[in-house]
Amino acid sequence: MSETMNFSEMIADVPGIGQYVQAQTHHLLATRNLKAGYLGREVVTGANITVKRGEVVALLGPNGAGKSTTLLTIAGQLPPVDGIVMLSNVPTFTPMYQRVRNGIGLVTEDRLIFTKMSARDNIKIGGGSVERVLELFPSLEARLDIRGGMLSGGEQQMIALGRALSRDPQLLLADELSLGLAPMIVDRLLSAVRTAADEQGIGALIVEQHARKALKYSDRIYLMSRGRIQMEMTSDEARSRLDEIEEAYLAGTSESEEDHIERRRRKDVRQAWGRLRVKERELRRLSGTQVSRRRTGEDDHILDDEQHRRDSQMRIRRGRKY
Repeated sequence: MSETMNFSEMIADVPGIGQYVQAQTHHLLATRNLKAGYLGREVVTGANITVKRGEVVALLGPNGAGKSTTLLTIAGQLPPVDGIVMLSNVPTFTPMYQRVRNGIGLVTEDRLIFTKMSARDNIKIGGGSVERVLELFPSLEARLDIRGGMLSGGEQQMIALGRALSRDPQLLLADELSLGLAPMIVDRLLSAVRTAADEQGIGALIVEQHARKALKYSDRIYLMSRGRIQMEMTSDEARSRLDEIEEAYLAGTSESEEDHIERRRRKDVRQAWGRLRVKERELRRLSGTQVSRRRTGEDDHILDDEQHRRDSQMRIRRGRKY
């Protein structure tokens, strides 16, 4: 028997050590009270999301829930309104290209394919390995010399995902892999993510609208609705409550991000007008003169006229009169 024994062998037989080590594993990704949005206005509020090594986490929710906004903020494309994004337990404020260089793989719903370049060049230009991509998706071998714009949507998504995984990222961020694709292609894409997590130990955060597909390949889920994380649970638990979850949170759509921003803007305007009316009433009490004749019931009419004016200006800019 060998006199020396490494640390792994020494702790292998300790009861419950696996769960302890997993609990103490540092997070590849952690957000702390993340608020995300556009032009300083919140669309997502107080999101706390974690991803560990070797773990696939799904962010589920209806259209307009804020899932893509959250992912783009984590990736660095959007600046956070408030809160912190931590990568490997280190707060990061760097732009997206630096996060990608430092070990993030990113697949957006736009697929990031250069339509005039061949599939082979699309893989190489992102720093990917053609051989590694063909290991993941052998069916692409016959399509390597075809222009990106001539490939099917599934093939484009395979190239985008394969390119990201072939760079050996520590963390994969994928937005709507299943968008517009056949179920068989979606299974191949999500299976590649699951294999990379199991064999390479990467962490993955995937944004999905189709809950049943995501639950099949993920370890945990976050359920987002109207810009807030409503639930966090394991995929096994979510599968047992899937009908309840779909009926309560995934049926229909949430308000769009534009509608959310407009609703918040109207609320801010009403609050400002409310403060102004308090001052007007006080001035009228002190001076005895009528300062303003605007009534509370006129607020919506004024806001609707303003919105109509803004929409008309936007149509004119786009070259349309009506």
